[in-house]
Amino acid sequence: MSANTDAVTPVDTRALWGEAMAAARLREASFTTLSGDELQAVYGPADVELDSERDLGWPGQFPFTRGVHASMYRGRLWTMRQFAGFGTARQTNERFKFLLDHGQTGLSVAFDFPTLMGYDSDDAIAAGEVGQVGVAIASLADMETLMDGIPMGEVSTSMTINGPASILLAFYIAAAQKQGVDPSAIRGTLQNDILKEYQAQHAWLVAPEPALRMITDMMAWCSAHAPQWNTISISGYHIREAGSTAAQELAFTLANGMEYVRRGVAAGLDVDAFAPRLSFFFDSHLDFFEEIAKFRAARRIWARKMRYEFGASDPRSWMCRFHTQTAGVSLTAQQPENNIVRTAFEALAAVLGGTQSLHTNSMDETLALPTEKSVKIALRTQQIIAEETEVPHVADPLAGSYFVEAQTARLEAEAEATFAEIESRGGVVPCIEAGYFQREIHRSAYAYQRAVEAGEKRVVGINCYTEEEPDGPPIEVHRIDPRVGEEQTDGLAALRARRDDAAVGRALDAVREACRGTDNLLERFVQAAHAYCPLGEISAVLREEFGHFKEPQIL
Repeated sequence: MSANTDAVTPVDTRALWGEAMAAARLREASFTTLSGDELQAVYGPADVELDSERDLGWPGQFPFTRGVHASMYRGRLWTMRQFAGFGTARQTNERFKFLLDHGQTGLSVAFDFPTLMGYDSDDAIAAGEVGQVGVAIASLADMETLMDGIPMGEVSTSMTINGPASILLAFYIAAAQKQGVDPSAIRGTLQNDILKEYQAQHAWLVAPEPALRMITDMMAWCSAHAPQWNTISISGYHIREAGSTAAQELAFTLANGMEYVRRGVAAGLDVDAFAPRLSFFFDSHLDFFEEIAKFRAARRIWARKMRYEFGASDPRSWMCRFHTQTAGVSLTAQQPENNIVRTAFEALAAVLGGTQSLHTNSMDETLALPTEKSVKIALRTQQIIAEETEVPHVADPLAGSYFVEAQTARLEAEAEATFAEIESRGGVVPCIEAGYFQREIHRSAYAYQRAVEAGEKRVVGINCYTEEEPDGPPIEVHRIDPRVGEEQTDGLAALRARRDDAAVGRALDAVREACRGTDNLLERFVQAAHAYCPLGEISAVLREEFGHFKEPQIL
């Protein structure tokens, strides 16, 4: 029997699919990303221009699209952190020990508003806010209590603080020294991203230029004395939480990172002396695939910029290492148990995107500070992903997906266009002073809110599948003892009564002289910490010497 050699007419299967799609009845929905970008119904080879060696590489190799470590989670799981901080240092210390006992592998500190703004707990401006949304840390004494019984040379600590970040790091360094731990042994990350404060979160201490000077002083000091400490966690999280799109979060964050690198180089530092200790902090929102693509694009962009634009030769300088937190803005007060599901998908996207560290929000955080029960559920969410899903077994498992690669390339291209726009406007600081970032974020936030209110973006429990809510909170919430403010005030009064006022005066004078000269400010802050100068007193000197920042009008 002879083989059939008749020619087979090729079939244009995509054209056939297109005809079927044109005839199909579609549900009423907005087929866009969470950021508003139109999505095709399907993606194929024609939608991706991919050079595997140039654009992907392999995990642990340039351009790190597929991850910063060769073994990824086969070698070590991501660090599991839970944001913790409320009331007094003593109360938060108890929560830290609870989390460590239940499998958390790193600490992440939330500070109250007075601390974030550089004020002491007994300042009149702090009334009613002490310990409410984070822990009150007003001096080295509070930091010693916060870390009591926790080996500071073994545990990695992340601190979300920006304006007075250098002062809080000084308290941490001094507390470690009190434990007998050399600064070279401490490990952790300071957020210390002041640029995004002017753009999105608004917790600054002084004007941009002196704030950047404090950061470069910290880079220099830590390069020499605390080489395991990540001096800046360049944060897109707050940019996204303020209402930006994923592309804006990516572009604005990396633009800020590049500005810090420029400032470090301009201050005379070797780029490879400080760049390996820079890290990033991203939001993981509900647009599952866009978030994964965002993380991959971030690594690729950063690697290329550091290698080719800044001339870094140490591969560690090319690596975009990042912490991720699930999206607080995605949580709803209505039907709060649904937040467990939202957080799980956001956490899974972060892991598939190759994060090095992860915080999962608790279901009740939109109502109050989380309870121990909800914190444990959030931590267990990460542990289930790590131990039961088998997802960590393979590095970058979605590589080669037409959709994911197209999204990764789109976000990279949009970021590059934004970098060019920022440069055309004079750079990051002039853009802040002119309100460029603030306006762009505002416009995106407004567009998203309009889409939700119009029903174009559906949010379960908000504009679909709604229920009549019961009177009062539907779940137990964590409440702060109203006596926290009194306890902090009494503690500061006792501190001021027993300290050496002459030593305090000398330490504050040294800070003032450093502001006016070129002495390293972090070194002076550590000396002031050991003299038990409170945060507010140190911050007052900085405000007097460096001045304030007046936000531009953006509307």
